[in-house]
Amino acid sequence: MHVEPDSTALVVVDMQNGFCHPDGSLYAPGSEAAVDPVVDLVDRAHDAGVRVVFTRDVHPPEQFADAYYYDEFEQWGEHVLEDSWDAELVDELDVGGDDHVVEKHTYDAFHDTELDGWLSARGVDDLLFCGTLANVCVLHTAGSAGLRDYRPVMVEDAIGAIEDDHKAYALEHADWLFGEVVDGDDVEF
Repeated sequence: MHVEPDSTALVVVDMQNGFCHPDGSLYAPGSEAAVDPVVDLVDRAHDAGVRVVFTRDVHPPEQFADAYYYDEFEQWGEHVLEDSWDAELVDELDVGGDDHVVEKHTYDAFHDTELDGWLSARGVDDLLFCGTLANVCVLHTAGSAGLRDYRPVMVEDAIGAIEDDHKAYALEHADWLFGEVVDGDDVEF
C-alpha cells in the first residue's frame, strides 16, 4: 500500500501506560507487544512527512458519577484518570512538534473532540490506524472514521488487544464492513 503523505494521517490510538505497561491499570500483554511496531510506524511516518495523531483516553474521576447507562468505570474499573501516570503516552513514542494529540473520554476519538475538523482542515482522506485495544477504541474510532467518509486502514501487526481472538474479530469486522487491513511491512511511506 502506497501512502500519499499530503492526504494521509497515522492515528495512534491510546498507547498509554495504563494499557501498555505491566504496572498499568488495564495492562494487556498484547498492548505492550504492539509498542515496537507502533514506534516503527511513527518513525517511518515522521520520516515521510505523514501527519501523526496520538489519541489519549483520559477520564476525570467524576466523569461517570451521574451516568444513566454509559459507565466505563463499571465495565473496566477506574483507569487512565486525568493527570495520572496511567494516562500518559508510553515513553517509547516520539511525539513531534507537528504531531496532534487528541484527548478523548470515550472509545471513539471523533466523539466530542476536534479530530474531524483537524483532519479536514489539512486535507486528510486516508487514515492508518494502529494502537490499542483492537476491539474497543481502535475499532470504534476507525468505524467512526469510515462513517465520516475517511478511508480507514488497520495496520494489523501494530494493533494490541487483550486476547488474540478480540483482535481477529476487530480486524475481520473492519475489513468486512468499513475499511481495509494491511501488514505494517506493506505500508510504503
